[in-house]
Amino acid sequence: MRDGPLPLTLKIVAGLILAFLMLPVLVVALASVSATAYLTVPPQGVTLRWFAQVLQDPNYLQAIGFSLELAIASTILAVLLAIPACYALHHRWLPFSEAISALVLSPLIFPAVVIGVALLQYVSMMGLRGNFVMLVLAHVVIVTPYVVRTALAGLAGFDPSLEEAARVLGATRLSAFGLVVLPGIRASLLAGFVFALITSFDEVPVTVFLLPPGQATLPVTIFSAIDLGVDPSIAAVSTLLIVATLILLVMVERMAGVRRII
Repeated sequence: MRDGPLPLTLKIVAGLILAFLMLPVLVVALASVSATAYLTVPPQGVTLRWFAQVLQDPNYLQAIGFSLELAIASTILAVLLAIPACYALHHRWLPFSEAISALVLSPLIFPAVVIGVALLQYVSMMGLRGNFVMLVLAHVVIVTPYVVRTALAGLAGFDPSLEEAARVLGATRLSAFGLVVLPGIRASLLAGFVFALITSFDEVPVTVFLLPPGQATLPVTIFSAIDLGVDPSIAAVSTLLIVATLILLVMVERMAGVRRII
């Protein structure tokens, strides 16, 4: 592994790639402040009325509330399932631990559309299509790998002698886990929680197949609005999503240090 400063050429290439990737974000942000009633870049005048329109639109507000409810419920459930699973997998208490770990992480490999169609057929056979609980469980399948990935990384960097010391001093395995291990990997769990929350909130291919009647998440609402015509309000709500995601990621980096975990 090479140490020291990066070559100037590599820095330039990396900067150009980053600029290329960020260009669509810049276009959306500029379109969201355009004074015209249609998308145009560069903007013809500057206004914030599209943001006010989005925050006063009952359809968008209902979609935001439903998305938050779905994302928080699925993320909390994913964390509760992932913590004991990762602890058992880390200690190799289960046979074929590596195979089980790969199976849990497999939703990261399969296209989301494939998972959505498969889950749709499954819930249809069970007669539970359009059920909110099934939608939450579907999101748990999607977001659990993010929590598992960061939790396993945290456990791999945790000093096992600390847990052993707690056991020697009389703590049970459960109390040692709760008082020593969990605080030691809280940064990893926080990072996994935020990644899972963002992923669930932004999920479309799986959600669109399993939505309850009369309900829609914010990303699905945006896609539906695009079918009716593109206007700056869509760019405005997209910009709000980008800003909220950026704030969450910066908070995680400040509080947990994602680069040290991953």
